[in-house]
Amino acid sequence: MTTAQAGTGRTITTDIPARLDRLPWSRWHWTIVIGLGTVWILDGLEVTVVGNIASRLSEPGSGLPITSGEVTGMAAALYVAGACLGALFWGRLTDKWGRKKLFMITLAVYLAATALTSIAFDTWWFFLFRFLTGFGIGGEYAAINSAIDELIPKEYRGRTDLMINGSFWLGAVFGSLLSIVALDTDIFAANVGWRLTFALGAVLALVILLVRRHVPESPRWLLIHGRDDEAERIVSSIERKIEEERGEPLPRPEGEITIHQRRSVSFLEIGRTVFSDYRRRAVLGFSLFIGQAFLYNAITFGFGAILTTFFDVPSGNTGYYFAVIALGNFFGPLLLGKLFDTVGRRIMISGTYLLSGLLLFGTAWLFDQGSLSADTMTACWCAVLFFASAGASSAYLTVSEVFPMETRAMSIAFFYAIGTAAGGISGPLIFAKLTESGVVGDTVLAFQIGATLMCLAGLAAALLAVKAERRSLEDIAKPLTAAGSGGRGDSGGARG
Repeated sequence: MTTAQAGTGRTITTDIPARLDRLPWSRWHWTIVIGLGTVWILDGLEVTVVGNIASRLSEPGSGLPITSGEVTGMAAALYVAGACLGALFWGRLTDKWGRKKLFMITLAVYLAATALTSIAFDTWWFFLFRFLTGFGIGGEYAAINSAIDELIPKEYRGRTDLMINGSFWLGAVFGSLLSIVALDTDIFAANVGWRLTFALGAVLALVILLVRRHVPESPRWLLIHGRDDEAERIVSSIERKIEEERGEPLPRPEGEITIHQRRSVSFLEIGRTVFSDYRRRAVLGFSLFIGQAFLYNAITFGFGAILTTFFDVPSGNTGYYFAVIALGNFFGPLLLGKLFDTVGRRIMISGTYLLSGLLLFGTAWLFDQGSLSADTMTACWCAVLFFASAGASSAYLTVSEVFPMETRAMSIAFFYAIGTAAGGISGPLIFAKLTESGVVGDTVLAFQIGATLMCLAGLAAALLAVKAERRSLEDIAKPLTAAGSGGRGDSGGARG
């Protein structure tokens, strides 16, 4: 690494990004996956539990004067609204203060809010702390996806990102099964069981907080912010651990990058970069997020209501069905993830979105014909979400790797917030209203809206997706602080 003085700070030439990208997969990388990925299990637990306990919360004796529609509609929308605002608030701080500091703070916010949800005594309290729980989770999206992409080697970045985002559904499985026990009034009183599910989420968050202390700051972020000595220590330590594990020296890194260090990037520069220099990528990001957000937030919060309304499934048994579709969601990114690194981003992103949309149109038609039972409806959703889950996870992968380093967390936050606000807040509200009517045609319409948005996003990906597989982040989008960068975006130095 060499350094020189520049007008706004030091100029350094470094091979640290290349050193990180040439690392073979190791035990150290698994510690990153566990330390960062486990929070999505909590998110899955939160969302699923609320969907499955909606009918019980609305029953007399629950301890809350709330209706099922308020749980799957207003409370769900407030959770998502909190996540959107949290993403924007914490996302800016993640780019400014660093990945590690923020993924510790946001998890602590989540922990406190979900613990306070468990002692809700009135509807307003429940709504408030659902909002604040989402506020903490929203910050996690920006901080964690930034850290994942900056720490994982380029050969494994796609599958790892999908696997970590897909771990949400392990939490969904756990939440579904947990709700079965929690809603069993032979085990817990009606006003106790649902509280224990939220309290358990807080306990799990505390465990993750302790594990996460061992995840390092992103060396890439440190380089840009004038802390290159610290970045060098971290990368050298990682290299020593992997060489000891493999018993052989690592291959030589290929390539260097020259960076003009600076402490911060203005909102104006972030906006100009994302929406002017990279406007095609911005359109892609919006499309992917709006499609998956409507589908997932509507169905995740409302699937239990569909089962009880149209198939007379007892409220205490909806967890079994949700566990099945959650497994389909988990295995989608797990089994298809490698193809995003080999077959490529464009084919896999567009293919998963289009397939899930077409399968959902088919499900809507079968439901409208009265051809489905609770079991076959669940099987159809399992097939839809196997592909949709991989596509939805790739939305986070896309916006975290196709914009410059200095804008990464804020880009993730912005696209998540805007896309999710458009699809994730309107989705639960529209879906709750349609399913509450008890009219088959209304629910069919909700299915068709979700399917249309997924198909449109798939077509956008077919036209606009970036060839990012097995490429370094610096090659996909040159850092704003890199020597010779500036405004090339979609039509210049950043190919694709």
